[in-house]
Amino acid sequence: MKVIVMGCGRIGSQVSQLLAENGHDVTVIDHDANADGRLGPSFKGIIIKGLGFDRDILIKAGIEKVDAFVAASQSDNANIVAARIVRNIFHVPRVVARLYDPRRAEIYQRLGLTTISSSNWGAVRICQVLTHTEIDVWDTFGRGEVSLVRIDTPPLLVGRNVMNLNVPGEVMVVSITRNDEAFIPASGTEFQEGDLIYLAVLSSSMERLEELFGLERR
Repeated sequence: MKVIVMGCGRIGSQVSQLLAENGHDVTVIDHDANADGRLGPSFKGIIIKGLGFDRDILIKAGIEKVDAFVAASQSDNANIVAARIVRNIFHVPRVVARLYDPRRAEIYQRLGLTTISSSNWGAVRICQVLTHTEIDVWDTFGRGEVSLVRIDTPPLLVGRNVMNLNVPGEVMVVSITRNDEAFIPASGTEFQEGDLIYLAVLSSSMERLEELFGLERR
């Protein structure tokens, strides 16, 4: 996956390092010429000096060919401006904006932007949002230890029941929406084609969930 990360502060540098370590093609944009010092000599990505909401800088960074964009600068306003430009003009499919003021999160979510506002777990959470692309994370609890996710029932699960998906202490089916009506399933409820499944999942068990669904990470 090709990713551009705008901002190389604490969160931006961690996200960049985590993605690069997992084999993704990472380009970092930062206005500080010394940003590479925060990434260390082992970082294998590209670093470009400039502003992440500057159209020419974005094009230089390869915005027209990337799969994802992370706005992780120290300015909420700059992050949102960049995220909207990247999403609305360059049509990047996955865009995440780092917010310092969580009170703004609801406003930006109405604009269709995914936002992360907790510095304690932001880097790991951003990587989850980008790399677990077929799993839609709706909400998180605590400091991100538990996620509420939803997913369309894959062919692998049609005809199987809820107990085949529940993993004690890791994964639990909490609701199914079928024919536009939601209900809380019993352990013997069978999944049907077209079901929308909601699950509570330990964030550390995302890969386990993908295995259960027969999904592959990007």
